[in-house]
Amino acid sequence: ADLGQDASSSLAAAERALAGSDDPTLVLLAQDLADAVAVVSDVSVQLAGYVADLEADPARLAEVLDRRAAITALVRKYAEPGEGLAGVLAWAADAEARLSQLDVSDEALEALQAQRDAAREELATLSTRVTEGRRAAAEGFAAEVGTELAGLAMKSAQVSFRIDTDPGRPGPDGADEVALLLSPHPGAPARPVHKGASGGELSRVMLAIEVVFAGADPVPVMVFDEVDAGVGGQAAGEIGRRLARLAQEHQVVVVTHLAQVAAFADTHVVVDKSPDTAQGVTATDIRAVRDEDRVRELARMLSGLADSDTGQAHARELLAVAAEARA
Repeated sequence: ADLGQDASSSLAAAERALAGSDDPTLVLLAQDLADAVAVVSDVSVQLAGYVADLEADPARLAEVLDRRAAITALVRKYAEPGEGLAGVLAWAADAEARLSQLDVSDEALEALQAQRDAAREELATLSTRVTEGRRAAAEGFAAEVGTELAGLAMKSAQVSFRIDTDPGRPGPDGADEVALLLSPHPGAPARPVHKGASGGELSRVMLAIEVVFAGADPVPVMVFDEVDAGVGGQAAGEIGRRLARLAQEHQVVVVTHLAQVAAFADTHVVVDKSPDTAQGVTATDIRAVRDEDRVRELARMLSGLADSDTGQAHARELLAVAAEARA
């Protein structure tokens, strides 16, 4: 209505200006403008009435917006690119046709129930076979792991398995809940490894398990941290030998402070930390050592003296032993 009034006012002003002209042509045009003013005024009144009759309905607007969103989601899910709503309707028609072909008779339902019962029976049979196989393998596997642990400075450790079976709830791995138990020394209760073992013990148990599995384990990369915690001497050398054996089948990363373990590595990497006073942070330097640098590093790990003749001689001896073991 405001726009109509503005237009009418502008036209009326123009009409008055032309009507007062001495030019007959402009006077005739003034009459045309007067007619236009009347038309615009009439249209303005009609538009104002139309707008006044409109009913604002927020609920209806929300309903329309929700419907548009639902249609957009259907198009995205069921239509091919470029098909739009027609693709959704085509999919619905096809689904309806396929549904109409399904046999929902009593005979069909009975056949499906028979298939279900047969599948359940087969599942129960297979679950039982898996349980029996686990129980049969558990004792021998635990004994082999215990043998490996004896060479890893855990001679008194006892490993066992607890197998709890729930035939009514079989899953992808059978109906068993299996726990690996560890008694690290005589008199200690057998507890699940992840609860009762220290960091070093857990690493050694995992190392022993991986050695027993050897080439059967598909894991490409293995990381051992603190696997040598609390050991030294011959036990450390045995840990190094087993890690080297694993490295024949896997990529093995070991964090160690023992030269007896580091000597067995194919690649020896040294990590140094030092304060960066300028930046106020701790800087970490990582470098690979080879040849004489590696001999000096092993000597430092052995005695704290990188340039010790005795330490370097011992380092060379360790490298020779490790090379012979890997050959």
